[in-house]
Amino acid sequence: MLEERSAGTVIYRQSPQGKLYLLLNYPSGHWDFVKGNIEKGETFKQTVLREIREETGIEDITFVDGFEDKVEYHYQRDGQVIHKEVIFFLANTKTSKVVLSHEHRDYTWLNFNDALEKLTYKTAQNIFKKIKDL
Repeated sequence: MLEERSAGTVIYRQSPQGKLYLLLNYPSGHWDFVKGNIEKGETFKQTVLREIREETGIEDITFVDGFEDKVEYHYQRDGQVIHKEVIFFLANTKTSKVVLSHEHRDYTWLNFNDALEKLTYKTAQNIFKKIKDL
């Protein structure tokens, strides 16, 4: 079985309406957080910072201390089963403008309840529920 390691982050910003969370729409149609595979020599947080820059153009990121969570699952690619581990962080930004990369179709900033409803995968919803009171 192949192993794959990724890192992702739940990004939020403060607005007059409260916290708004960033979700990206992937080409397969699902809505999820920024995440990507770890490149050789990178730490999890270095991966997250690189992925945020590449996928959204956002550079002003501050990690929220005390939140780090792991999701593990299996999926198939080219007929092979892959065990994937994703480490998630929580971060905030003051930037509202997103410059999407070619990897995504759309983005949105939503309040907690709307974001929870829009997230496609149960694993992402479970991570998201853990940050509600942080």
